Amino acid sequence: MLKMAFVEVEIEDMSDPEPYRMNYEDTEEQTDWMEVKEQRQELNEAGEEHCNSKKLHTCSQCGKSFRHKSALRNHLTIHSGKKPFDCDQCDKKFSSLSHLNKHLKIHSDERPFLCTVCGRSFARRDSCKQHQKIHNDVRDHVCLKCGKSFTTVGQLKQHQIIHTGEKPYKCSYCDKSFTQPGNLKSHERVHTGEKPYHCTQCEKSFKDAIGLKSHLYIHSGEKPFICDHCGKDFNSSSNLRSHLKVHTNERPYVCSFCGKSFSVQESCKLHEKIHTGVRDQVCCECGKSFVTRGQLKRHQIIHTGERPFKCSYCEKSFSLSAHLKSHERRHTGEKPYHCAQCGERFKHSNSVANHMKKHFPKFQNEQNPSFQLVSF
Repeated sequence: MLKMAFVEVEIEDMSDPEPYRMNYEDTEEQTDWMEVKEQRQELNEAGEEHCNSKKLHTCSQCGKSFRHKSALRNHLTIHSGKKPFDCDQCDKKFSSLSHLNKHLKIHSDERPFLCTVCGRSFARRDSCKQHQKIHNDVRDHVCLKCGKSFTTVGQLKQHQIIHTGEKPYKCSYCDKSFTQPGNLKSHERVHTGEKPYHCTQCEKSFKDAIGLKSHLYIHSGEKPFICDHCGKDFNSSSNLRSHLKVHTNERPYVCSFCGKSFSVQESCKLHEKIHTGVRDQVCCECGKSFVTRGQLKRHQIIHTGERPFKCSYCEKSFSLSAHLKSHERRHTGEKPYHCAQCGERFKHSNSVANHMKKHFPKFQNEQNPSFQLVSF
């Protein structure tokens, strides 16, 4: 009975809600438990708040997600093409305020970020970092389709459009579209006539930087584009590409009058002038007209008195390269022309014409075009 009474007292003691009846150890344990409980509640609340902050706002057009509605609104301007933020210093427009603020540093002349290699300064840190990749030859953005690598993610994105076949940049004046914005700008200058790139050595101007760069080789005399087949050099990559068709025997351009084919379109157009009789390159000094600009330029040297073609063997000089070649054969003894009837060789084409009269007394080139001068 005594034992049972003790248990009842003990139970009664434990159930007593009054704090003064708790011992010290029980109070400390309960306090620790309450602290843990409070911490858990705080963590749950923080987690719930974090989850709410992670509630993503998804773009219905491309599936990209954002934490904030404002970020989604800014993003949507990309699809709409709207650029509501105007630079008051120049004509550029931007789809977001942050892009405009970055751009404004260009006008402030503030360039606090320096390249550690060459000392060049930049208005933006990311521009400086991208620039330094050039020195380090870092091309860490790789195309998964073809393996080609690029310095910036922007360059990679522009390149990837080539694989998709997408041409999102449409001309405002015609139906043409382009994969790159730079190509669109260059094309639209065909419609507007704008030529913003000016040569500092002459009065010529060009619609793109590539055209100006190629033109400058004329002044420097440099011809950096070399044919691997014959060693002939050119001042532009387009001229080299046109020349390479000579080696492939590709002749896609056909004369609409006689069917003769050409590897270069410009050569075909010049040839067709023979049929049409067009001699639209006129000398302003004497009024003589020519088929090509090159022929006109060679002719104009006569009026200037310039004799730029100098003999390699003596001191004589000539106004035309053909005259120089004819003269140098006196030194070399070369005879590139020969008679198709008897094989006799000659230095000059007119010598062959005179010689042919011995074989055919009534021979005239104008009346019998079947006779040809042969040279090699």
